[in-house]
Amino acid sequence: MKRDKKALNKNLILLMFGRMISDTGTGIQMVIMPLYIIDSGGSSATMGLFSFLCLVPALLIYPFAGVLADRLNRKMITVATDLVSAAAIMSLALGAYSGRMSLTLLLWMQVIVSFLYGLFDPATKGMLPQLVEEDELTKANSNLATLRILGSLLGPVIGATLYAKVGITVVFFINGISFLVSAGSSLLIRYKHTKRKSDTNMPGFTADFSDGIKFILANPVILKLCVFFLVIYAVIQPIFSVILPLFFRTQLEYSDTQYGYLQMIIILGALLGSVLVNLLFSKEKEIAKSLVSGSSLLMFSILTFSFLLFPHSLFVLGRGSILYFSLLAGVLGLLSVAIMFINVPVQTFIQKATPNEYMSRMFSIVGMITKGGMPLGALVYGIILDRVPVHWTVITATLLMMLVLVAFMIPVLKKHEL
Repeated sequence: MKRDKKALNKNLILLMFGRMISDTGTGIQMVIMPLYIIDSGGSSATMGLFSFLCLVPALLIYPFAGVLADRLNRKMITVATDLVSAAAIMSLALGAYSGRMSLTLLLWMQVIVSFLYGLFDPATKGMLPQLVEEDELTKANSNLATLRILGSLLGPVIGATLYAKVGITVVFFINGISFLVSAGSSLLIRYKHTKRKSDTNMPGFTADFSDGIKFILANPVILKLCVFFLVIYAVIQPIFSVILPLFFRTQLEYSDTQYGYLQMIIILGALLGSVLVNLLFSKEKEIAKSLVSGSSLLMFSILTFSFLLFPHSLFVLGRGSILYFSLLAGVLGLLSVAIMFINVPVQTFIQKATPNEYMSRMFSIVGMITKGGMPLGALVYGIILDRVPVHWTVITATLLMMLVLVAFMIPVLKKHEL
């Protein structure tokens, strides 16, 4: 019994190590992709398209990937997807080294990597409960999430520094190596695949998926939250992936390393927000308070961010001044805090309002609906920014966002739906 437990702990360490390494490598590459696209002659529309392709293939394959992970060996899925991802990223490194790199190649490789991640993620999540004791599962999930956040924190600064010092080839190469290390770590995991006799054929899958959609449609509050999140992600998330890198590169006078610091502050803001939600709004009756606080902070921070983008603000504060950088970093950090104030309590409410037999299906559908706004918003932002100055684009989106927040919050608070 002691040997089995020791083996389980070793397996968990291998899984966490592989995820952290691959997340760090991905963070190193992805943080500088918008800058690289601009430096390579790409437009804001190209950046929007890249952000779109980062998410859509994974979202499209994700519901099917869960069924596939139940049928096949999850360990082999994780190893295979890591190896193919490594090959795709290494082809980018080879293209950059030989001078044959192009934005078209970058976009096609991103489609492949996103598709592979959609297969990889459900398989990894399904494998974890078989590697630890049931009473240690919460702790294992918490540790895994912490390590992934640490990887995300390391990525921005390392990526921006490497890009500024040695160029894009080394960045691609390091990310490719990280996938190889992750594949090797997963391969060492002792995992026994159990064939299931479940009816996971296509008609059964379609019926289950349909039942999940019917459940959401039959629950008006959950449906409202899905639509609310769809708008939030569509308007807010492209600020980090499209607006910020474009504005940083074309309007400001800071180094690539400072861009990495901004990305790190955004992640720290999300961490701070999750901690504050737990400290201030952990009780069931305080879900509405967290949502109101988050919505208010979101309106304040995005409005302040909009004003910072105007030419007059740049003239008064200075395009490369410490004051402007501090204000910009502070506002972006608050924006991340606000998103967590909204995100955490809404997810908690949905979990409590959903019967266990619908939980997995419902969350996969909710995830598709809400995260579907991110690539759509990035694509729309990219197209508009080719025609409209960034400050007018963001202030218009801000006013739209404020109207949505007010229109959503007033009836929810009046009817005490949360």
